[in-house]
Amino acid sequence: MAALAARSDSPSSARLMRAAAALFVAVLTAAAAQVSLPLPLTPVPLTLQPMIVLLGAAALGSRLGALSQVLYLAAGIAGLPVFAASPLLPQGAARLLGPTGGYLLSYPLAAYAVGWLAERGFDRRYLTAACAMLAGLAILSFSGVAWLALALSPANPLLAAGAALEAGLYPFVLADIVKVLVAAGALPGLWWLTGAGAGRPER
Repeated sequence: MAALAARSDSPSSARLMRAAAALFVAVLTAAAAQVSLPLPLTPVPLTLQPMIVLLGAAALGSRLGALSQVLYLAAGIAGLPVFAASPLLPQGAARLLGPTGGYLLSYPLAAYAVGWLAERGFDRRYLTAACAMLAGLAILSFSGVAWLALALSPANPLLAAGAALEAGLYPFVLADIVKVLVAAGALPGLWWLTGAGAGRPER
């Protein structure tokens, strides 16, 4: 997407295409949040959002990838129902202060990291694309678990580290790895089909 935008006829149309691409990924992130599965013994639902965040970042690059997630969070803060439906967790800015806030707040950082690696050619091959997305997934998981530990024990988060791992990491490891493997497999095929990779050299 980013490479296609770079090939536009004028700087203004290129900027418009880049903005549209970032907005499109933000909308996809919101749509993925609506496909959620509540799990027992954890306030964190299983969603498709991590796959969209990582795949979108690899396609857009670091800055646009991060921007797409800032737009997504901004929509949530504004009160739009873009976060995963939950009988326990509110919509709006309060969601970011709740037990799942660490995952959401780390979306722009994880997207920037994956996009930065993609800009350096990690998205060209399956193995390196998977490594880039695993790096982004590690950022999401660390931030989410750390925030959850703080929510469980504000006075001493280290005491709640075990419970945070059980609630915020272990139930999702297998599903998240599968998402990464699927998303990484889509990237080389995407560049081959669109030819978009020609605009961004490997380094």
